[in-house]
Amino acid sequence: MNFDFSKVVGCLVTHEHGDHCKGIRDAVKFGLNIYATPGTIKGFKFESYRLHPIKKNIKFNVGPFDVIAFDVHHDTFEPCGFLIRHEEMGTTLFLTDTIYCDYKFPGLTNILIEANYSQDIIDEKLRENRFLRNRVIQSHMSVETAIKTLKANDLSKVNNIVLIHLSDRNSDAKVFKQRIEDATLKTVTIATSGLTIKNFNITPF
Repeated sequence: MNFDFSKVVGCLVTHEHGDHCKGIRDAVKFGLNIYATPGTIKGFKFESYRLHPIKKNIKFNVGPFDVIAFDVHHDTFEPCGFLIRHEEMGTTLFLTDTIYCDYKFPGLTNILIEANYSQDIIDEKLRENRFLRNRVIQSHMSVETAIKTLKANDLSKVNNIVLIHLSDRNSDAKVFKQRIEDATLKTVTIATSGLTIKNFNITPF
């Protein structure tokens, strides 16, 4: 963002693992308000008036956005996913670092969802490392589960599906993209550094 945070109204944090929150202290220094569950804030291990505890399943506002946090299944204090609504954007689901999702969400227009690994790749790559294999499958969502999660929801109004948190070792971005496209018949993008999606609004054009 070239250090221009003038349009940023807040920062949502799903959990306290370093690959998801290592920039929190800097964000606070730049004057950003951080929203996370009390358990996640505890995991930050520092205090600031810009750290705002949120309650799951209760709507709160971040600027013009309506947000609801919900339970996920991960090995941290109090992890969550987010349902985010804006008048122009519609309703976006942000779901990462969870084995599966307990909920279905009506009226989605955009989805960011974890596809960390595939069962066949992890079985092959981590055949000799059962500890790491078990840790991954007990804390992250496979592409197979991502497909089931997507198909369990009404995708009729969805314009974008963005695959996030792909494992460097246990995923294949090109294959995952094709699998999700085949399963959903939707526009699928792999999240990469510096990615810009031009249309994240309600209308597909």
